[in-house]
Amino acid sequence: MQFKGTGVALVTPFLPNGEVDEKGLRKLVDYQVENGTDFLVVQGTTGEAATLSSDEKERVLAIVIEQNAKRLPVVLGMGGNNTAEVADAMEHFSNDGVDGFLSASPHYNKPSQRGIIEHFKVLSKASKLPIILYNVPGRTGSNMTVSTTLELSKLENIVAVKEASGDLEQVMAIIKDAPSDFAILSGEDALTMPMIAAGAHGVISVVANALPKRFSTMVNASVAGDLNLARKNHYDLLDVTGLFFAEGNPAGIKVALEAEGICGSTLRLPLFEVSTELRKKIDTEMSKLV
Repeated sequence: MQFKGTGVALVTPFLPNGEVDEKGLRKLVDYQVENGTDFLVVQGTTGEAATLSSDEKERVLAIVIEQNAKRLPVVLGMGGNNTAEVADAMEHFSNDGVDGFLSASPHYNKPSQRGIIEHFKVLSKASKLPIILYNVPGRTGSNMTVSTTLELSKLENIVAVKEASGDLEQVMAIIKDAPSDFAILSGEDALTMPMIAAGAHGVISVVANALPKRFSTMVNASVAGDLNLARKNHYDLLDVTGLFFAEGNPAGIKVALEAEGICGSTLRLPLFEVSTELRKKIDTEMSKLV
């Protein structure tokens, strides 16, 4: 399994004028590499990919690849609700600094389970790189069922799923019957420890942007079966995790990164900065953890 342990869904730092903050992004990459992160995910939801132009996407990816310098595997978010368009992008993608794709189930169309399966079969044939499925029904409007995920797990270059359904029973059913080389990754920071205790293999985390060492310690302890250490870190992080998502992602995590001096908290509309009250709460919790 190439994608296991702590993956981090990197934010895209912006300057106050809204432009991409190259210095902040480079600092963020180094912060992850130096503090226990196992792989990087670029241009996911947390990276505000929906608001980046094509040129900005290329630039952000190039910065991450250059700064990472092959120290960690890099996963690129590449999905959409036009199957032919996504397949074409995957087929013609060429960048040896990227090790795999993270691809969400199609949004807005609300396809049937058969439609989801056929969508990913087309992507699997088109892609030269391994694909991580992403099940996030809260954003896509449709859930990938257990049977759908298990059917897709049999495809050669579909190697993992990021499960963000929040349904532990569904996650355990996938773990129970998935191939031994298929990675189940948490897409819910607050459920990562119990998911790994149940047999999952890691996470693609938001929280670890700001707290990579603590989060990786929790993940590694969970994988190793050291539940005392895992639980301690899980509960130490639980309050701040809730705060990070209280007024939308990545608004909360960017406040924490700003407090750490890594990058600013600027967002692009339609996302908006957190309230003064929430900012104070995040600052208070972060002061206990860093």
